[in-house]
Amino acid sequence: MTRQNILITGASSGLGKGMAIEFAKLGRNLALCARRVERLEELKTELLAINPNINILISALDVDDHDQVFAVFKAFADEMGQIDRVIVNAGMGKGASVGTGYFYANKQTAITNFVSALAQCEAAMQLFRAQNNGHLVTISSVSAVRGARRAMTVYAASKAALSSLTEGIRIDVMHTPIKVTTIHPGFIRSEINEKVKKVPFIVDTETGCKAMVKAIEKEVATSFVPTWPWALFRYVARIAPLSVLAKLS
Repeated sequence: MTRQNILITGASSGLGKGMAIEFAKLGRNLALCARRVERLEELKTELLAINPNINILISALDVDDHDQVFAVFKAFADEMGQIDRVIVNAGMGKGASVGTGYFYANKQTAITNFVSALAQCEAAMQLFRAQNNGHLVTISSVSAVRGARRAMTVYAASKAALSSLTEGIRIDVMHTPIKVTTIHPGFIRSEINEKVKKVPFIVDTETGCKAMVKAIEKEVATSFVPTWPWALFRYVARIAPLSVLAKLS
């Protein structure tokens, strides 16, 4: 099924921007939101150069302003007539080892990656339940499979919570026309990790986003992308000793 009108949060950079580019190539209309609206303006120009026949709406949105999440999603739906797919992509990776004085950074990551993602899921599902159709996509992480150390501790925990939340929503609507997908990207180069030098199996943004969009288009329940090595990693990580997990984070 073609999802013509697609809403993406956190679309001004990184994976959100990369997915927007891939969907523009497919001829989809896009509703893009992020905190940095000037970057969205630049992205809109870039996307229309790729495909001048698509409709692109942009809006400033800080997903931590939960009331605004509902307002922006509804405004997009009203202007487009219908939102067919919502990609809950906005996220954060701040933080440090628990107990080392960075509680507020860790808390910010936990709120943005889970509570604010919940707000986005609530707003999206309200639209989808009303129209009895739609596709909810959440962008989790391979780190959701097991715990991690240092700066990854709260990030991994928040993504595990997001994956569980998404699966619960999927169960709730499994006998309806509404589809729910969780994407678990592996290490894809983006602004959230640009300062990290040594990352195993990392791929460039374009390669990663192409794999993500391919999985999203299939509307699978869950996907680890790129397939190699992350489809295998999900199983190995579940039984790996802590010493191995330490090396990965």
